Amino acid sequence: MKAIGLSSYGGPHVLHVVDLPEPHAGPGEVRVRVRAAGVNPADLMLRDGSLADWYRDMEPPFIPGMDVAGTIDEIADDVRPIEGESLSLGTDVVGIVDNHGRHGGYSEYVVLPAESVTRKPAGTTFPQAASFLMNALTARCALDALALAPGATLVVTGAAGAVGGYTVQLAAAEGQHVIAVASEGDTELLRSYGAEAVVPRGDDVVQQVLDLAPTGVDAVVDTAMLHEHIAPAVRNDGQIAVFRFWEGAPGRGITVHPVNVRTRATDHAAITGLREQIQSGLLTPRVAAALPADEAAKAHSMVEEGGLRGRVILAFPPTTPGSTR
Repeated sequence: MKAIGLSSYGGPHVLHVVDLPEPHAGPGEVRVRVRAAGVNPADLMLRDGSLADWYRDMEPPFIPGMDVAGTIDEIADDVRPIEGESLSLGTDVVGIVDNHGRHGGYSEYVVLPAESVTRKPAGTTFPQAASFLMNALTARCALDALALAPGATLVVTGAAGAVGGYTVQLAAAEGQHVIAVASEGDTELLRSYGAEAVVPRGDDVVQQVLDLAPTGVDAVVDTAMLHEHIAPAVRNDGQIAVFRFWEGAPGRGITVHPVNVRTRATDHAAITGLREQIQSGLLTPRVAAALPADEAAKAHSMVEEGGLRGRVILAFPPTTPGSTR
């Protein structure tokens, strides 16, 4: 099969089309013929070597990709309906790929535990379906770690990004008072998501938050990785959900929750719940651009440049052998 991968770490130019043995579903697994794969920041971290220690026991080529949408074309005999959801040959699905120890989603075919897969949301295209699951599940992980009661006050940094946007929508739907930190140009979008206030990012962000919540907010979901620069906005004994290995100690009894979406990659109830929330319109899939898989290098460059409001999607299979440059 064709996949997009890398044999050495580096910039987007290291991505190229590779030939791999076709995988097959083992016990408890389904095989998905991939139609679309999302490009996430974790994919860039794999490509540039930021995760090299984590992948040191694997042999290249490394295949990025944690979000896929496609069609089940192979299913193990022991796969049974999970929580009332029946998966069968020909079912259009979305899935989250834990690509540590296996090839990722930039592939013509990917084999997944059945628990990692749910039906494609009704009314979505394959690119839209490939745009939401990893990010929405990351938001779900953060909110579950915080376990805030309705009426709590939550700051979401990077609120207009993919994880931030889903965090705002989920938290607002659960009755929390959301203060979104983002650029002023995203105010209308974030208010439509349920944010009660939008604070422009900048050096005075903490003071602006404290003007709204003088004793400090109950918690922060810090998707922008402001870390110690946002911690003073949290009340004593409050909480911060963080991403990408921050090991800070803000003091004042503040609890720091590291968030890793891979711990929920087989949480079928959460995955199915997010699909249902996409179907209902509570969550909004956002596609910034859809490119042929052969243009993976361009896709990675677009994500690195930043400023996107939505996910870049790769369409599969690749059409041209050779480099993606």
